Amino acid sequence: MSGFLAGLCVAALPLLAAGFWLGRRTARTQAPGGLGSPVEHATFQTLHTASLAAPPLRAGLTEETARKSARRLRTLLGTDALCLTDDTGVLAWDGVGGHHRAEVLDRLTGPLETGRGEAFPLACDEPDCPLRWAVVAPLTVDDRVHGALVTCAPRESAVLVRAAAEVARWVSVQLELADLDRSRTRLIEAEIKALRAQISPHFIFNSLAVIASFVRTDPERARELLLEFADFTRYSFRRHGDFTTLADELHAIDHYLALVRARFGDRLSVTLQIAPEVLPVTLPYLCLQPLVENAVKHGLEGKAGTCRISITAQDAGAEALVVIEDDGAGMDPELLRRILAGEVSPSGGIGLSNVDDRLRQVYGDDHGLVIETAVGAGMKVTARLPKYQPGVHSAGRLAQE
Repeated sequence: MSGFLAGLCVAALPLLAAGFWLGRRTARTQAPGGLGSPVEHATFQTLHTASLAAPPLRAGLTEETARKSARRLRTLLGTDALCLTDDTGVLAWDGVGGHHRAEVLDRLTGPLETGRGEAFPLACDEPDCPLRWAVVAPLTVDDRVHGALVTCAPRESAVLVRAAAEVARWVSVQLELADLDRSRTRLIEAEIKALRAQISPHFIFNSLAVIASFVRTDPERARELLLEFADFTRYSFRRHGDFTTLADELHAIDHYLALVRARFGDRLSVTLQIAPEVLPVTLPYLCLQPLVENAVKHGLEGKAGTCRISITAQDAGAEALVVIEDDGAGMDPELLRRILAGEVSPSGGIGLSNVDDRLRQVYGDDHGLVIETAVGAGMKVTARLPKYQPGVHSAGRLAQE
């Protein structure tokens, strides 16, 4: 999170330079609305325009995103024409002089290879065309040139060269943030795949064995359990989005517990207290089921009597408070700390550390799992889920997929 904020601070610095450039262009204009001096008003307009240009760029450099941001960027620089290119061609041209595309493309080879900006005169036979000069500023991400920002003006200007370079730097930061977003998405997808692989093979084999045991003695019961197993595995291995709703996650947990009860019978006692108002809350997919599986494993492990598990979900203002508690064997707190830190692998493949990592990635470090445990004292796991979080949207109920 601190790195992200640092990135935003770096991104803002070029805009102030562009604001100064725009301020100089408008210094003789009276600032409307009592917003201060003309330069202050121009700086405000610069930041506002940049805030409108940033969202498309955060999706990467494509024809669509270039088209949506080019006009804002041209306004930012106050030039007659501006174009955005990738490393192969022009993605978008905004303003006059579109007939200069081929000439601009011919001059891109050097800047795209060296990563250095360049200014050059434009050759034009059309008397009504105001463009006589162009400035190329490369767009780089991780020291690799992805494209260029090209501004065109009626005359040569050293200030425009510097302003174009600063705006290109800001665009490059937005593209780098887009690349980080894609990397984050790939990381989450990889962790979900890893979590799917951690679903205990023993659970699958035992579930099928239990179902098989009912085939002759109670065919209807075997059919019901087979449907429960099918629904649970379909949810666990679905491919629709990174997030789900609390209602869908609890529904999958219910299928899981039905299979566990079929095996252990009265040895497992589960209590649920769910506030209806938190059911639509969005959370990372396969976030609670591993916690329940962990409670079942540690609740029944090395214990002859009944294992009691409670699952509660309460409304806590801006958050949903989910608590999963068992009265089982518990765990050494130091061992738990090492598991969450990734220093040792958890026994049985239960994804406590996976869930903790994903919650921190999505909501921040303040929303990691809170686990209370001791040897012989059971375990209590608390997850705080914000009701609203930018970028966190459910893919919809499973039945609609």
